[in-house]
Order: sequence, then structure tokens, then C-alpha cells
Amino acid sequence: MPLNVELVAVERLLWSGEADMVVARTTEGEIGILPGHAPVLGQLAEPGLVKIQRTGGESTLIAAVHGGFLSVSNKGVSILAEFAELSDEIDVDRARAALQRAESDEGEYDHAAAKARAQSRLMAAEQASS
Repeated sequence: MPLNVELVAVERLLWSGEADMVVARTTEGEIGILPGHAPVLGQLAEPGLVKIQRTGGESTLIAAVHGGFLSVSNKGVSILAEFAELSDEIDVDRARAALQRAESDEGEYDHAAAKARAQSRLMAAEQASS
């Protein structure tokens, strides 16, 4: 019996469907969700990744996430992120440039958030290509 999964960012629904497993980085560590998992609420780690092993042998969906929560209930898994981007939508050159800009100005708070977002985007792109 597969999991019903929704990956939602503030601006849009990124993916909804059935999956065999979901793996996410939370502030408490990495968590793997299989069908029948106990209810749980976790805060997503920054920078973070979510991996969704889709049902039916499709490739694993990888998303860069920044901020938000993962909720597991008897209805399924909801990933609610402040920012999220699917790995196949990531412009790697642009993400590298954003990381370099953020690293050149370490002291400012806004740059720390930009750095974390760029890092999660690069991690997602790397994992998708391997």
C-alpha cells in the first residue's frame, strides 16, 4: 500500500502522488517514511533535501527544501516548505553563483539564508545526477 504524498511550497504545489518511501532531513536528523509509519511532525533542516521514491518504478524525485515541516498522518505525508525546488528545475550555474555571493558576505543575516538555499539547491542537483 503506497503513501499519499504532497510536496508543497509557499508559492505552489510541486508534486502530489503515490510513493513507496519518503526521506527528509529534519532538525532531529534524517527520517525515512514507509507505509504504515506512525504519525510524526518534524521541522525540515536547512539546507535540506527531500527524496520521494515514487511508486511504479519511476525515478526518485529529489527536491531542495528550505524551511518548513514534514507531517505524517494516517492520510499520508505532507511536506510543507517555505521554499522548495525540484532537482530537474535547478540551474546549477545560477545556484553556484548565488552561493559564491552569499559566502562573500558571511556577516549579514539575509546572506546566511541565501547561502542555505543555494547549498540545498546544489545538493539536490548533485544527488539527481548521481
